[in-house]
Amino acid sequence: MFQEHQNRKIIHIDMDAFYASVEQLDNPELRGKALAVGGSEKRGVVAAASYEARKFGVRSAMSGMAAKRNCPDLIFVPPRFDRYREVSKQIREIFFEYTDLVEPLSLDEAYLDVTENKKGNPSASMIAEEIRKKIKEKTGLNASAGISINKFVAKIASDINKPNGQKTIVPEEVVPFLETLDVKKFFGVGKVTKEKMYRLGIYTGIDLKNQSLEFLNENFGKSGNHYFNVVRGIHNSKVKPSRTQKSLASEHTFTENISSEIFMMERLEEIANEVEQRLLKRKLAGKTVTLKIRYSDFSIQTRSKTVPQFLSSKELILEVVKELLYQEKMKDSVRLLGISISSLNNEKPKKKEDLKESIDVQLKLEF
Repeated sequence: MFQEHQNRKIIHIDMDAFYASVEQLDNPELRGKALAVGGSEKRGVVAAASYEARKFGVRSAMSGMAAKRNCPDLIFVPPRFDRYREVSKQIREIFFEYTDLVEPLSLDEAYLDVTENKKGNPSASMIAEEIRKKIKEKTGLNASAGISINKFVAKIASDINKPNGQKTIVPEEVVPFLETLDVKKFFGVGKVTKEKMYRLGIYTGIDLKNQSLEFLNENFGKSGNHYFNVVRGIHNSKVKPSRTQKSLASEHTFTENISSEIFMMERLEEIANEVEQRLLKRKLAGKTVTLKIRYSDFSIQTRSKTVPQFLSSKELILEVVKELLYQEKMKDSVRLLGISISSLNNEKPKKKEDLKESIDVQLKLEF
């Protein structure tokens, strides 16, 4: 039988082109136009793109130069994270009208567990529709939603009818739906694993489901059990209201490439100062320092070191950063530098999840 903690109704809310939509909301002259937040025609990376820009192949993490080549009329605007956080707070207030089980993933998306909700509404689909309507009324922005029995399926579903739509995948539809998915869509299947699965003739969910647990463990180690379960609709990660921050970072993209380590240290001192301020504001400290370097050819290199004591001061962070910077010779001029701190003093010991799950997902729930 379907275990009790699998009889859940999970909603994944995802704002549509959030950063770009906020910019278009605040500036009517930008509405209906191809817009990129972040980057520029010559420098930087696109943080978000409007749907008008996406039609030309502009997407997040693309260089400003490549985005402009794809869309010559593209308009670049600098990000305003204070404004995005302000709108995000308004949206989350709506979520809490329905449930306290809200797990934010970022400023523009979150999971909600509405199995038992403050409205006493048995229909997760109706709740999602209400939430999207309230978001539109309160902020003027569109949101999409996915509704299903677990976080994985709900997140996949929220992308199906974007923008400004929703999709419910009821319990009896979960496994047939998963069988049609490309394996690259499954949690835990990155680029390397995807290529390995393809080589083994595993392209879709049904291909994955046809493999024995022994075969998956033999080829994918400890992850084999996860793949065996998830394709059967078993993904018991609960909605966690108090997501623990795992790292804190700051980075700068430069107007001109830097090739001198001396100039780099000057920039890194500014970045370390920002990291220190953020750590102090959140009363955090960390043991692992990571230096991020993006070269002029857009390749990225990271160098990390973990120290015995927790660090929060700029001076101590810079000592480690300097060691990492001179660890090896730069391969090219540098366009971006960043510092991140992880292994924070807010982390709790991890608990082993119970992996003995039922695979029967046929229980009828009102969705």
